[in-house]
Amino acid sequence: MGESMEASKKVALVTGGSRGIGRAIVIGLAQEGAKVIVNYRSKPEAAQEVVEEIRRMGQEALSIQADVAHEDEVKAMVEEAVEKMGGVDILINNAALHRGGRIQKLSTEDWDTVIHSVLKGTFNCCRYIVPLMLEKGWGRIINISSTVALHGYPGDTAYGAAKAGLIGFSKSLAKEVAKKNITVNVVIPGFFRTDMTAPLFDTEEKIQKELMRIPMGRPGRLEEVAELVSFLAFKGSYITGAIIQVDGGMGM
Repeated sequence: MGESMEASKKVALVTGGSRGIGRAIVIGLAQEGAKVIVNYRSKPEAAQEVVEEIRRMGQEALSIQADVAHEDEVKAMVEEAVEKMGGVDILINNAALHRGGRIQKLSTEDWDTVIHSVLKGTFNCCRYIVPLMLEKGWGRIINISSTVALHGYPGDTAYGAAKAGLIGFSKSLAKEVAKKNITVNVVIPGFFRTDMTAPLFDTEEKIQKELMRIPMGRPGRLEEVAELVSFLAFKGSYITGAIIQVDGGMGM
């Protein structure tokens, strides 16, 4: 369909779309006119709340449960997306489970949980959705990484490894599908208030410590990630293999 494909005809699937950054991305894409699929792992009520909010906007929305770490669940999710929405044009790999701890205390189980949710989950989704994009000759894949991937954080070897792995994965996939009108990019959020980062916001001292690392001197607003994702989805037709930081200058 090429670049003339209207936003209202696009279907976007956001993994981990029921809360935090994922929720903001879902709403942003819906505001642009896309039909959206809210993937969730364990909180159907939260996912349904997002769906209802989007429907009140007059847009189509659907929630689908799947643990992206499990291939069979991803396969079933994509089949449902095809059946009920006609496919997936825009894929946002955002789902992640966080398990932290100093290396000598980090269990193999926790390591596997993080790597599987982030890296294997992205692989599973791309493996089943890229063929749909190849068939249409159009697609947008945006993988949500983390500042930890570039700069590290004590106790975050698993999360840092998984999120850094997304960068190499994305660059290779971008080269693989570039000639098929499919772009693959990485977005790296900085300091944002979400369920996962809540411990960094639980005292004023912690907040000020983090703000000292940010030239702009404030946390990000979730909408500021969503705006970039929407740009890459609907206007960034000549951007692929890029790593874009949304962090108020923290990564400089």
